[in-house]
Amino acid sequence: MDSSLKLFFSGVAIILTFVAFVPYIRSILTGVTRPHVFSWVIWGTTTIIVFFAQLDAKGGIGAWPIGVSGAITIFIAVLAFLKRSDISITRADWLFFSSALASIPFWYFTSDPVWAVIVLTVVDLLGFGPTIRKAYDFPYDENIPFFLLFMARNAFALLALEHYSVATTLFPLSVSSACLFLLVMVSYRRKVVRV
Repeated sequence: MDSSLKLFFSGVAIILTFVAFVPYIRSILTGVTRPHVFSWVIWGTTTIIVFFAQLDAKGGIGAWPIGVSGAITIFIAVLAFLKRSDISITRADWLFFSSALASIPFWYFTSDPVWAVIVLTVVDLLGFGPTIRKAYDFPYDENIPFFLLFMARNAFALLALEHYSVATTLFPLSVSSACLFLLVMVSYRRKVVRV
């Protein structure tokens, strides 16, 4: 595929990242959305590490949207903490976070980004646990358009990749699937739990 088209797809993915995050951040600031702090810490950590792993695996400009997303995700974790959103942290949450950090030496010792991406993808998906738990109980606390935009962002990030491998594709494909699961569950729970 033409490199200018890859750049276009990467640009669209970055724009969608901002389109998704700006209203989400605004909804946090107004108190409409109350994200689980530790989920965002886990997602920010894993996303930043995956960004570097994708660069190492020659993902090129297709990795850029993941890097931008990682930086904004860390910002949301900080904002959620400052706004005193859901800050309940369980032992499982600490386990997910520790696993994310453990992927760094794992990658270093294997010298293969694919193993780091596999570990981080599993950890990132497990990081959905606290949010899924909270969204099940409080389905109106989540922002459906945000997760829809995130799925579209990942599709464009995949199209923008300069090299396709497990190391470059596993993370965006898995996150898209998790977003879809969350959307279906929240939609169902909103029908069951009326406010």
